Amino acid sequence: MSERVNATVLLLFGDQAEITTPHRDASDPERVPVARLVKETGIAREELAGAELVAVIGDDGELKRFERA
Repeated sequence: MSERVNATVLLLFGDQAEITTPHRDASDPERVPVARLVKETGIAREELAGAELVAVIGDDGELKRFERA
């Protein structure tokens, strides 16, 4: 069963976005390709920093999908 959690895009660093979730805070953020976030959420790259998202976490603990909050 998958879990849905709130996620926040902290910042963009090159082609990667740093994201926090209840499982990963700002001291150890998840890194996700910016292109993936743009494709899955429809949010433009220049609007991603600070964006509030919903992350879907699979049974294996991996981030499977992102959605607009």
